[in-house]
Amino acid sequence: MELNNLKPGSGAKHARKRVGRGIGSGLGKTAGRGHKGQKSRAGGFHKVGFEGGQMPLQRRLPKRGFVSLTGDRNVEIRLSDLEKMPVDDVDLLTLKQAGVVPAAALSAKVILSGKLTRKVSLKGIGATKGAKAAIEAAGGSVADIAPAA
Repeated sequence: MELNNLKPGSGAKHARKRVGRGIGSGLGKTAGRGHKGQKSRAGGFHKVGFEGGQMPLQRRLPKRGFVSLTGDRNVEIRLSDLEKMPVDDVDLLTLKQAGVVPAAALSAKVILSGKLTRKVSLKGIGATKGAKAAIEAAGGSVADIAPAA
């Protein structure tokens, strides 16, 4: 094989369609667009979902559901993350400073995942039932969060 003998595989290349070049080409007269109608004309197109003026399906169906804008700013923390923390009194600010939660976090909740062997006291942070039991079993405490008014 030489560089001057290289060519693409069979069927890899297609000839460009030359429309409107006479009846013998097979693409003369209407140039493959059929007769009349919006799609046969220059500039004849419509938006995706357009149904010719009929109320489109996406507008006929009711809106449903709700997506919270703050949902991704409520963070979960594992017990193993608390184990690695250098301080004993943990609140949202210390978690942010330690890099355990993102700076944009609005709230945090401890979940039962991993082991906790040292005493830790939580302030302003939620905890699941199992995580609270594990923290108290290790000698720590969980301050109840006051409901937001």
